[in-house]
Amino acid sequence: MGLLGALVLTYNEEENIIDCLESINWIDELVVVDSYSEDETVELAKQHTEKVYQREFDDFSSQRNFGLDQIESEWVLVVDADERVTFELKEEVLERLNNPQAEGYRIPRKNYFLGKWIKYCGWYPDYTLRLFKVADNRYSGLVHEGIKIDGRVDKLDNAFIHYTYRNLKHYLDKINQYTTLDAEDKYQAGKKKGLAYILLRPVVEFIKKYFLKKGFLLGFQGLILSILSSYYQFLKYIKLWEKHEVDSRGDE
Repeated sequence: MGLLGALVLTYNEEENIIDCLESINWIDELVVVDSYSEDETVELAKQHTEKVYQREFDDFSSQRNFGLDQIESEWVLVVDADERVTFELKEEVLERLNNPQAEGYRIPRKNYFLGKWIKYCGWYPDYTLRLFKVADNRYSGLVHEGIKIDGRVDKLDNAFIHYTYRNLKHYLDKINQYTTLDAEDKYQAGKKKGLAYILLRPVVEFIKKYFLKKGFLLGFQGLILSILSSYYQFLKYIKLWEKHEVDSRGDE
C-alpha cells in the first residue's frame, strides 16, 4: 500500500483533464471516477492511469465515496478536474506527509472567474479539506459535500489553482445543477422558507458579496459574480418552495 493517492471526479472534462493529471503525476496512485462523459475525457485519463472508473452520477458524496473505496493508499489528495496542483503545493504536501501532525489538511484555493483571480467576494482563501487519511472517512451531503475527520485538522499555506467555470454558460449550467441538489438536500432535511425569505435572501447575498466581501474591488467580474450569487440563492429557494408545493398538492 502506498502513502498517497489522488482522487479526481470528471464529466466532460476533456479541456481540463490532461493539465489536471499532469499536475499530480508525482502521485503514484491516480483514481478517476467519471460520470459517463460524452467527450474524450475517459480516453485522455487512461493515458495517465489505469484506474479509471465510470459510475452514473447521483450526487457528489456518493461519487467521491465510491472513489475513496478504490484508493489503496493511506492518504488521499482530492483534486477537481478544473484544479491544478502547483509545485509549491506539491512540496508542502510531501513535507507534511513526511511527518504528519494531523489527520487531515485544509488547502486554500485561488479561484479564477472570467480570466481574473477572485480574491474577494468570499472566494479566497476558500479553504477546503482535501488531504486526509482514507481509513473510514467518507463524505456526506448532496451538494457542497463535506467530510468530518476524527482527529486534528490543520491548514496548508500553498493553494490550488482553480479555473472555476469556462464561461457564463458553464457557470449557469452549474448553478442549475447545484441549486437542484441543494434544494433536494434542504427538502430532505425538512427545511421550508416563506415568501419574504425567498425575496430577501438574494438581496442580502448581493450586499454581502459586493460590499461586505469587497466584490466591488474586482470590477465588472465582481459585479457579475455578486449578481449570480444572488440568483443562486433565489433559484435554490424557489426550487425548495416548488418541492413543498408539489408535495402538498399530492396530499390533497
